[in-house]
Formats: sequence, C-alpha cells, structure tokens
Amino acid sequence: MRIARDGLPTIIFLALCAGAFAFISWIPCAVMCVLLGIVLWFFRDPERKTEYQDGCFYSPADGKIVEISECEHKFTGRAVKVGIFMNLFSVHVNRTPCTGRVDYLEYIPGKKIAAFSPKASEINERNYVGLSTQWGAVMMTQIAGLVARRIVCRLKRGDVLEAGERYGMIKLGSRVDLYLPSDTVIRVKNGEKVKAGLTLIGVIRN
Repeated sequence: MRIARDGLPTIIFLALCAGAFAFISWIPCAVMCVLLGIVLWFFRDPERKTEYQDGCFYSPADGKIVEISECEHKFTGRAVKVGIFMNLFSVHVNRTPCTGRVDYLEYIPGKKIAAFSPKASEINERNYVGLSTQWGAVMMTQIAGLVARRIVCRLKRGDVLEAGERYGMIKLGSRVDLYLPSDTVIRVKNGEKVKAGLTLIGVIRN
C-alpha cells in the first residue's frame, strides 16, 4: 500500500519511539505500535486509475455526499456545489475532478466546526483551488473540520492537471466541496458514498 508523503514524518517518529521502547518495556512499545498502525492506515494512498471522458467530473475525495446545492462564487460564477464529508476512516488524499489549469488559489483562515454542516463551507478554515477547463470554471474547496489540523495543497497557479491527479490532502477528517458549471447534470445523491478519482459526480449537459 502506498503511503502519502505528508504522513512520513509522523510515521518515522512513531516507528523510532516503538523501537526505543522495545528495549525498555513492552507495554509502551505495544501502544506505539498500535498508534503506528492507525497512522499508517490514515495516510494510505491507494493507486487508482481515472477512466476519464470529456465533459465528466469525478469525485475529488473519498467520503459521503452531504450537500448538493446551487451557489455562486467570484471564480466560478453560478455553479452547482457538491459537498463531500470525509470521516476519520476515509482515504484523505484529494484528487482533481477533471483536466484543467490552476488559475485561482485562495487560503482563508477560519473556524473548525463539524465539516458535515453546510455552514462549514462559509466559516471554516478552507483552501480554494480553481481550474479553468474547456467546459468552464471548476473549483475544489478543501475545508478543515472539527478535528482536522492541517490542509495540504501542493499546487501553484499555472499548473496543468489531469483528471484523478493527486493535489493534496486534509489531515484527520474534513470536507471537500466541488463547484461545477451550472449546466452540469449531477449523477450522485445525498448520502451516497464516493471515491476520489473513481466516482462520477456529474456530466456536462449536451
């Protein structure tokens, strides 16, 4: 199983602690090994292949659909927003929903209320990534949740991305909102479980 590079410092630290305690006492060593297993599971990053087709948008995150609504943003204009809640057991690596060029980046400090709440999109700490595509503006918003402690985004303006490409993660559970062109036909419903890079979220109306 591939491990997300963002988890390597924590994994190495816990492994060293477990090794050190092995020479002192088996109880703290066992505790460190359990914690190491949990952290390895949390930072798992499975290989996936996105079967991309023009006009299709795929999930940027693993989790559950908690919101589908119309909205408006200065980068996208009128859009359809699909909110995806990631719990502690989800794969937390985020992937791009389609091909496009990064033309908008904005980080906003904020609160850390429960990420499944619609208000989290407006008041929580969050990071906007806007893509220019041949179908219009598409945007992903990484939103910190109640226990999330760090948003990771490795992109810069001008980057050209392929569908399903890894671009960051949110540590310890949170939410990703996907803003799609207003003429997108949504193919998921509230409560449905989705997987990053694999689940079709919507298609451009012909």
